[in-house]
Amino acid sequence: MVVDIRLETVEEHKKHVLYRLLQYSLFEESLTDQNDMDEDGVFAYPWFEDYFTEEDREAFFIKEQGTEKLLGFVMVNTYVQRWESGHSIAEFMVLPKFRRTGVGKQAARACFDRYPGNWEVSPSLGSGQAYEFWKSVIRKYTGGQERWEDGIFLFSN
Repeated sequence: MVVDIRLETVEEHKKHVLYRLLQYSLFEESLTDQNDMDEDGVFAYPWFEDYFTEEDREAFFIKEQGTEKLLGFVMVNTYVQRWESGHSIAEFMVLPKFRRTGVGKQAARACFDRYPGNWEVSPSLGSGQAYEFWKSVIRKYTGGQERWEDGIFLFSN
């Protein structure tokens, strides 16, 4: 199944959809990052509202081109550890049904192309799958010009 995607900025009136998707993603990551939900069954994400109030953060739905089917989301910010300035993938999730179809690779490349410059990508802590996904995507995108330091992929485009 080949699916063409587009990134759609998450508008304030749709942030509840993003929040639900983020909760699913945080649940998945809790297998390896030891994040626990609270007594209300919610995983904390203290920066969520900042994506709708701060200029240095942006969230996108990953949608199928033409049908508008929701395939996942990506959250990007400018909080980098190794560069003086740049962008970072804060959160990234493709719905399980659409994994291994190229959706994630297209979405990652679309983010990188949207924000030229320095990049940092930290795969989900302890997730071999996330590491292999990002290694493959970034290596192909950069032609092997990335670096791996302390759990972070670093590259410039």
